[in-house]
Amino acid sequence: MSFSGRVKEELAAHVSAARHCQLAELAALLLYNGGVCDGEKHLCLDTENEAVARKCFTLLKKTFNIETVMQGKERLIPDDEAERRVTEALYLAREKDGKIVLTKTVNSLLIKNSCCARAWLRGAFLSVGSMSDPEKSYHLEFVCEGKVQAVQLQEVLLEFQIEARITGRKKYQIVYLKEGAGIVDLLNVMGAHVSLMELENMRILKEMRNSINRRVNCETANISKTVTAAGRQIEDILLIRDRYGLENLPDNLRQMAEIRLEYPDAALKELGGYLEPVVGKSGVNHRLRRLSEIADKIRS
Repeated sequence: MSFSGRVKEELAAHVSAARHCQLAELAALLLYNGGVCDGEKHLCLDTENEAVARKCFTLLKKTFNIETVMQGKERLIPDDEAERRVTEALYLAREKDGKIVLTKTVNSLLIKNSCCARAWLRGAFLSVGSMSDPEKSYHLEFVCEGKVQAVQLQEVLLEFQIEARITGRKKYQIVYLKEGAGIVDLLNVMGAHVSLMELENMRILKEMRNSINRRVNCETANISKTVTAAGRQIEDILLIRDRYGLENLPDNLRQMAEIRLEYPDAALKELGGYLEPVVGKSGVNHRLRRLSEIADKIRS
């Protein structure tokens, strides 16, 4: 099962204790998966997602004590009175002719409390959310039917200091997160704590690997730079020896040239330790630069 699937399984098993939170989550499930049938006079559930259907039935049982059995796109609640109670509790309007009006957004009264907003986000992710494999990239998104729906979702996320962006994709509006920290925060808000810990472990391992790779690359670059510089220094010293003579150099430069030839792979600090008296890294660098200048004069 994918990571996104495991998150949904965990959310599907999470049922709030408070009835107002259960109503908020049920509102999300019907907002994104609900429909009308029988001349638009009855509620139905239009989804192939078993987790969503199972959660919807569980919440209807807990909040209204309604037993539901649905096969295909059929009427969700067989009893008219029970259906009326559901539509009123979820603020779904009924017209004079009895038709049900499904809104594009949830009524703000249902998610005015922080706990209810968390439950509503849980239902939204179950319905239209998905997440990429964290081993490859960080990307979580909600697929909304329209801009007003996407904006409401974005605003609810912002109430928890989670900044999401909106983009268009064909006929849909996508609310998405691309930062690992924001996704972790959202999993925490929705109550997916097992998935959160799994994601955090992945993030730690990924950051460790990236850190090690950066360090190895840096050290490799430094070694390459040191080897290149040493090769150029030895080339200069050999030119001076053959065309000018090391014995004609000042004592400090002659000693530096001989030490570099003797220890071609040594770093500057190490070279300074071989000199008499010992010279620091900057002093060694200064002497090697003097030798390079002499070599350039000979070449010219």
